[in-house]
Amino acid sequence: MRTRSILTVLLWSSVFYVVHMTPSQRRINKHSHSERMTGLSENDGKTLHRTKRGWMWNQFFLLEEYTGPDTQYVGKLHTDQDKGDGNLKYILTGDGAGSLFIIDENTGDIHAAKKLDREEKSLYVLRAKAIDRKTGRQVEPESEFIIKIHDINDNEPKFTKDMYTASIPEMSGVGTSVIQVTATDADDANYGNSAKVVYSILQGQPYFSVDPETGIIKTALPDMSRENREQYQVVIQAKDMGGQMGGLSGTTTVNITLTDVNDNPPRFPQSSYQFSSPESAPPGTSLGRIKANDPDVGENAEIEYSISNGDGSDMFDIITDKDTQEGIITVKKHLDFENKVLYTLRVEATNTHPDPRFLQLGPFKDTALVKISVEDIDEPPVFSRPWYLIEVDEDAKEGSIIGQVVAQDPDIAKNAIKYSVDRHTDLDRIFNIYSGNGSLFLSKPLDREETPWHNITVIATEINNPKQSSQIPVFIRILDINDHAPEFANYYETFVCENAKAGQLIQTVSAVDKDQPPRGHKFFFELVPEFAVHPNFSVVDNKDNQAGIMTRRNGYSRSKTSTYFLPIIIFDNDYPIQSSTGTLTIRVCACDSRGNMQSCSAEALLLPAGLSTGALVAILLCIIILLVLVVLFTALKRQRKKEPLIISKDDVRDNIVTYNDEGGGEEDTQAFDIGTLRNPEAREESKMRRDVIPETIFQIRRTAPLWENIDVQDFIHRRLKENDLDPAAPPYDSLATYAYEGNDSIANSLSSLESLTTEGNQDYDYLSDWGPRFKKLADMYGGEDSDRD
Repeated sequence: MRTRSILTVLLWSSVFYVVHMTPSQRRINKHSHSERMTGLSENDGKTLHRTKRGWMWNQFFLLEEYTGPDTQYVGKLHTDQDKGDGNLKYILTGDGAGSLFIIDENTGDIHAAKKLDREEKSLYVLRAKAIDRKTGRQVEPESEFIIKIHDINDNEPKFTKDMYTASIPEMSGVGTSVIQVTATDADDANYGNSAKVVYSILQGQPYFSVDPETGIIKTALPDMSRENREQYQVVIQAKDMGGQMGGLSGTTTVNITLTDVNDNPPRFPQSSYQFSSPESAPPGTSLGRIKANDPDVGENAEIEYSISNGDGSDMFDIITDKDTQEGIITVKKHLDFENKVLYTLRVEATNTHPDPRFLQLGPFKDTALVKISVEDIDEPPVFSRPWYLIEVDEDAKEGSIIGQVVAQDPDIAKNAIKYSVDRHTDLDRIFNIYSGNGSLFLSKPLDREETPWHNITVIATEINNPKQSSQIPVFIRILDINDHAPEFANYYETFVCENAKAGQLIQTVSAVDKDQPPRGHKFFFELVPEFAVHPNFSVVDNKDNQAGIMTRRNGYSRSKTSTYFLPIIIFDNDYPIQSSTGTLTIRVCACDSRGNMQSCSAEALLLPAGLSTGALVAILLCIIILLVLVVLFTALKRQRKKEPLIISKDDVRDNIVTYNDEGGGEEDTQAFDIGTLRNPEAREESKMRRDVIPETIFQIRRTAPLWENIDVQDFIHRRLKENDLDPAAPPYDSLATYAYEGNDSIANSLSSLESLTTEGNQDYDYLSDWGPRFKKLADMYGGEDSDRD
């Protein structure tokens, strides 16, 4: 219930202390409540003291949540300087001035323009001024005052959470604290009982109670069991006004969970269990599960299973499934129906985390009896050993027995067994087995050096039930016999220097043997009997399976003997003794003063002694370069063209005709075949001459074949004669080439081009002796008359 009241604010006058100063002095105003100013006059030097007057205010009080029809009156500002003539103006500044608080500037009355909420803001700080309207100066210094809002009970208590969650161990004693709840009231705790909160429980009795002042929730009943009830919901109320009638209240919900403690031992739901297992079950096979019940949860319900006693404790085992808290019975060793049919176990289930507070309730464990029966099955044959090792000499004869394997049926029936060799492990079929008794024998000869070990598999199968079979590995080791002769360990490239001295070691040789005698290898070296005393070299046995090759004389000559062959006999020391002869090739080489080989070839003797390999290479390169230059020069010279007889067409002499007939090139099949000159036996064919006009009246004359002529010179002379007598021959100035020059011509040059260079007249009478072809020239140049004409 809210109350309404009007607070009358009394304003009493402030005492003002005024200091009168000379007219020349200026008045100084400050805004502090009391202030002293000290100054020195320029006229008389006297010190003046001024004390400012101040307003003194009490707090103004205003009721919150005012809902009256008029504005709520706060108070009045007034100064004794106010004569009531309206000359002064009151101004209000600060928190809410002008919006929440309004002042009448003429009268100084202050009103609250709006409804105020203390929980929103509990006090306001404002400042007041009194100003002279005419001069605009403050007649009073600015003063600060406070308006405080009075509280009313308008807020209910509120809890810090809408819902609380708490837990407490089960079986807790009465009065055990569970959780503390807290409610707050926004009202003023210093004004009345509006903010005084009292707690009470509305729901959750008789299990829990709450402290009315602190809000602490406690247990109210003893031995509350989680197994009976785990969850509780408690409703708590908080009421202000000290819980009196008319107070406001709020509520919250608290969910309380009882946590588990290990107050229950595990219990088997039945006293005995029955399981069975085939005798062929391998170790680790699971036979079944058992479980002891425990109403606890979490680690309090964790159980460990074990076998406490029984005649099967060494044959079976039990493990704990941590996820399901079950005990798993497993096979620990191989079972045998023929040996024992029934086993009895006593299994114990124990809590792993017992609580000492509840040990008086009894032991936290339980036991049960487990019986396991063994079932008989048809088992495969069993060998007498897990594996077999057989040793046999490599010279053992085919068909000889090398060993035996034995297997039997473990069942009561004792079925007959047959043996066989797994051919995947004996692809070459070297071994075989008698199916009735398991005796192994050889089918092929052995060679230790090729395969020292043979690993085969023997299969034993029941005759009445072929599906029942078992396998066994058989390791066969081939024993060595001395059937290989020793030989040189490497191919030795041995040389001896020409300047070698007698007794000098030139090579150390060793031997290898494919055999492996039990006492290790022992080799002996010596020269063949034919060279027991070699004139050039000797063999010294070092008694360590090595021998040294020594020189027996001073100096060797490559020019006489460049290579020596030294046959050496190598013996072993096993039975029967084996030997072989190896020939050592020894080359004679040129060496430096320190015995380092320089050259061993016989061709090197022809080279200058002072030339090195680099010098020889340089000489060869120079020779190759010279040959290349000669070849290039010759090729270029052959490619030069001959200068033509007539350099220019314009340079023409009397009675000279140029024909310039180049022929038809490679396709000109009518051209002159120069192959006839190369092969006089080539038969002449009838061909038309290209240099004869087709309309010629002359009949082409066939010449006699000349393939029988083997003299080229004679052939050319005959051709020349035929052309001289042939009226259809080419023009006289044509050049005929026969690829044979013959002897020098007595006519020398026939060209008239050089006639201008001679100082006198030339006699051409000899042209008449050259035949019909030169008749025209003889007529033109033969006599003086002709020259004159």
